[in-house]
Amino acid sequence: MELDPIDVQILQILSKNARIQWKDLGKRIHMTGQAVGNRIKKLEDNGIITSYTLLLDEMKLGLSFTAFVIMYMNSANHQPFIRFINERKEIIEVHRISGKGCYHLMIKITSQEELNHLLNQLLKHGNYNLNLSIHQVKKQHPLTAYNK
Repeated sequence: MELDPIDVQILQILSKNARIQWKDLGKRIHMTGQAVGNRIKKLEDNGIITSYTLLLDEMKLGLSFTAFVIMYMNSANHQPFIRFINERKEIIEVHRISGKGCYHLMIKITSQEELNHLLNQLLKHGNYNLNLSIHQVKKQHPLTAYNK
């Protein structure tokens, strides 16, 4: 599906406030609420909008540590590792990577003890390099990378 400028405007507004009423969104882009609703439905049906979510204050939830782990697998069979990471709630994002390492993990945890326990379990699957975030400098919505 090719996005037109109105679709992009709708996505930008929804990315800031997914709970906005279609009527109010329509006023901002000079369309009726029904026309906005039809466009949103089309974006959903075509898989452009896959879900709606909340942004949370991680510190207030007690998730005071962000760790980045690069995994170096000890086996060509990655299925046990993939099962393991899918079962772990504190591993919030994983990418298969090229270059040094096999996987890049993003981990959100409440304590160093929790991190140490997880790292010990990761050793069953291979070696790792660990980096701890000191301060998040930038976070933006993926839509900002869309250049059409």
